[in-house]
Amino acid sequence: MSLHPLTDAEISDIHAQLHELQVEHRDLDQVITHLIENPPPEDLLIPRLKKRKLLLKDRIIQLEEMLVPDIPA
Repeated sequence: MSLHPLTDAEISDIHAQLHELQVEHRDLDQVITHLIENPPPEDLLIPRLKKRKLLLKDRIIQLEEMLVPDIPA
């Protein structure tokens, strides 16, 4: 976590990034579902999309954690 509190601009930027990643994650989920129902000729496409989806989810979690203020123990 950051040693300094986030500025309003930084928080706004993180929210914008989160929104973009969440939209892409949702879109990938829909594409993957469609491809599973209608298998493509290339066997590697679905695993690649699933990997990208997991990477997006990890980044979404990182950004969400940045928005949670540090609570002293």
